Amino acid sequence: MGGGPGWTDDVGVVELPGGVRVRGRRIADPASPADFSLLLAPGPVPTWAHRRVRWPDFWVPTDRADALDALHEALRRGYAGERVEAACRGGTGRTGTALAALAILDGLPAERAVAWVRAAYRPGAVETPWQRRWLRRLPCPLPPAPCPLLPDPLPPCPPDRWVDHEVGRGVERP
Repeated sequence: MGGGPGWTDDVGVVELPGGVRVRGRRIADPASPADFSLLLAPGPVPTWAHRRVRWPDFWVPTDRADALDALHEALRRGYAGERVEAACRGGTGRTGTALAALAILDGLPAERAVAWVRAAYRPGAVETPWQRRWLRRLPCPLPPAPCPLLPDPLPPCPPDRWVDHEVGRGVERP
């Protein structure tokens, strides 16, 4: 992990499997500055770098590829030492799902992600069955382009396959 500045407080901060610390919060809550925000709902725009992901309340991202790219960007920035956060309207469903997704992309087995985020962040995180299913169907835990800052917990999937964590094996990409 990079040696950048840490958070001024630990409210909403979780540690991913690789040691990166990421904050989850409600988008409208006052917060100490971050270096990068994943904004998962309409709302105030922070003064620091950010990226908005179209993600309806109680659902999953409308553009899977864009959401995965944003999550990989957040993970890369975290490994570079930046303070990264995810925020939605309530700070629970979408934010919890994004934090669980970051943990999966960082090497946590998908079947443990919901329990992990509920213990580490908020008990009600990942609110709906389709959010849980979306997490189980995340692609292999490596970014589309190799990143020297990310650990390699698993060998990369062939580009035409992804891991269906529900059945535990590679399947053809849709």
